[in-house]
Amino acid sequence: MSGKEGKDDEGSRVKLESLANGIIKDIKSGKNPKFVTAARKRSNIVFDAKNGYLRLGKSVEERDFINVAQSKRFMQTIAIAAKCHKFVKENLHTTIRGLFYQLKYSLGEDVDENIFNEQSESNPLIEDLEAGLDVTRENLNLNANRKGVLAGNMTVLDRFGDEMVEIDCSKQGRSGWAIPSDVDNDIKFVNVKAKYCIVVEKDALWQRLNEDGFWKKENAILITPQGQAARGTRRLIRKLADLGIPIYVFTDSDAWGWYIYWTIKTGSINLAYMGGEVATPEARFIGVTMSDLDKYDFLNKLTMNASEVDLKRAQEMLSYEWIKRSKEWVRELERMIKSKKKLEQDALQGPRLTFVGDYIREKIKNKDFLP
Repeated sequence: MSGKEGKDDEGSRVKLESLANGIIKDIKSGKNPKFVTAARKRSNIVFDAKNGYLRLGKSVEERDFINVAQSKRFMQTIAIAAKCHKFVKENLHTTIRGLFYQLKYSLGEDVDENIFNEQSESNPLIEDLEAGLDVTRENLNLNANRKGVLAGNMTVLDRFGDEMVEIDCSKQGRSGWAIPSDVDNDIKFVNVKAKYCIVVEKDALWQRLNEDGFWKKENAILITPQGQAARGTRRLIRKLADLGIPIYVFTDSDAWGWYIYWTIKTGSINLAYMGGEVATPEARFIGVTMSDLDKYDFLNKLTMNASEVDLKRAQEMLSYEWIKRSKEWVRELERMIKSKKKLEQDALQGPRLTFVGDYIREKIKNKDFLP
């Protein structure tokens, strides 16, 4: 997938038109028109051990028009491609929700059927187009909701329309800079001055550290993905790592927090078709861990009971090849499953509110992190 800065409208338009021309050619020659894309299923997910991220294998899926089981999805896919071609030609953008409403209409007066009834139908087909045409949805002029906040010593140059806007991320106050869903096109990151980047799972802990001036004192970039990291946030983290900035991730000590780390580190099963574009194998996990219970006695009084869902998720993570390669992570997951306990990063505020910053400093200083 393209990670270039600067808009790739021309390339996207050409690929969409090539798809359309191929279908027209098939129809004229009496062939069954089809759309071919990479198979985005678990059996086709490969862990690239050499590069440290998830990617798709070689299996593909064909969607035929003259096939009762596939004709509707074929039609829906081509409808999305046609709309995206229109957006690119007009240089107009919308969200994936906006695209859904653009296509939520009846097939005709005599057909009691909408092209799409739910957004859950259109979203995976957008991803099929990305994988099949080797484009990103951002280059199809589609964006998602913004999710993620940043503070630190860096400047963002954001071309919005005909205007170049300069954003100083060190002067965004208590709110920080809202990370957009597209951090590749018409946007540049300059004057990035930081010793490291800390990615904090929860917005509440990000606010605590921001209020304490943690990033100023430590010359760090402070990011919160506000839960599971969106694509834009993962792309930004990847870009910072490309600048040689160490990436540390700080989440809850449970399967859900730990999986947030692994999606940042290796990418996710759902986005395996983007491979290394959304993965940062260099990332390291600084906590919270079950091992912290041995180092910080007060935490033993602040654990929570893990639910059956928590334990099932932890057991599932133990089956992932890319996780079970690490004996440290196997120990953490097995300890959680055996003890049936979990620990929130918020518990570090137990002794005093500013202890969170001390914890992070100590972990980084002692290189006390998991791979």
